[in-house]
Amino acid sequence: MFKPASRIENVRYAIRNIVAEAQKVAATGKEILYLNVGDPLKFDFKTPPHLVEAVHRAMVDGHNGYAPSAGIPEAGRAIAAEAEKKGMHGVGPDDVVVTTGASEAIELVLTALLEPGESVLLPSPNYPLYDAVVAKIGARSIPYYLDEARGWSLDLAEIEAKVGPDTRAIVVGSPNNPTGGWYDKDVLSGLLDIARRKKLVVLSDEIYDRLTYDKPHVSLGSLATDVPVISFNGLSKAYLACGWRIGWMIFCNPRLTPELRRAVQRLADARLCSPTPAQYAVAPALEGPQDHIPEMMKRLRVRRDLTVRRLNSIPGLSCVEPAGAFYAMARLQIPGVVDDEAWVVDLVRRTGVLFVHGSGFGQRPGTQHFRVVFLPPPEVLDRAFDLVEQYVRARR
Repeated sequence: MFKPASRIENVRYAIRNIVAEAQKVAATGKEILYLNVGDPLKFDFKTPPHLVEAVHRAMVDGHNGYAPSAGIPEAGRAIAAEAEKKGMHGVGPDDVVVTTGASEAIELVLTALLEPGESVLLPSPNYPLYDAVVAKIGARSIPYYLDEARGWSLDLAEIEAKVGPDTRAIVVGSPNNPTGGWYDKDVLSGLLDIARRKKLVVLSDEIYDRLTYDKPHVSLGSLATDVPVISFNGLSKAYLACGWRIGWMIFCNPRLTPELRRAVQRLADARLCSPTPAQYAVAPALEGPQDHIPEMMKRLRVRRDLTVRRLNSIPGLSCVEPAGAFYAMARLQIPGVVDDEAWVVDLVRRTGVLFVHGSGFGQRPGTQHFRVVFLPPPEVLDRAFDLVEQYVRARR
């Protein structure tokens, strides 16, 4: 009797939506091999003990009430200091807003920035939250397609051609979810040049900045002083604390966006604050021991290399080697397969192996993909790829 708002029709989140199908299969007694969700804590990774202790100590010390809307001062200072180390000069604690995960940071900024009907350029493939938020606020997503043949890099000419009179911002993620793509200084500088000439805000998703394999991450906000850049980050991935829901945004070159910063603050005030005790882990995370990260990357490298090797050995599948994060975007080129979602659903029904369909992230028209999360231990990955290979060969 009560119909939801029509704008919700366009809100999709494929990463979790596909789990409903897996749950049906699991109910029949079949084992599910989950290669669909980027949560390291579902596998053999653990939150660093000094972060757990920091949150426990905060609770014991009575830090269980509401925090300031923009975050506790200790967190803001640590984030600003870390930004300075990365070359984002001129950033202070007042230019930081701590949020309920980086996801809330993204939602607050897009909501504060875009009027209904205005547009934002989003990479394709892309993390689906961006499209969901844009749909919810009545704005428009304009995809620019990542170049799979060049390691999922940016096509700067395409990006510039797609900027319209109502375009307000460009979103970029490096390393990228779902492709694992990474962008060098020259490519990012080219993107900033477009934003400079077209007077756009650049939204830089840097949640995987510490999870690169061979090349160091380049912070977008360190490359220009005359372009408004807002970066997103958090504790979820590199600091293995997904469920704590602690993220943040940094207003780089803050003198260029004072009104937008105040608008975000009003939205932040309206939702009170992000979880208080977990905010006390931010400074220990950024300032304390980092030895878990190289150990994590050592293990991930083995899993990445196994994933790329196995996928590229299966007829009809191919995979570009990820440069960062823990995702691989595999190409489907199997005769007769024209719907990657249907392929992923049939795969989990027959084998118990769960991926996410590429169309859930966006992709170049005429192509089919699926995203692999290679967080499980090597023996689990090998079992999964054995089943995928058997399935593909049987279908061929």
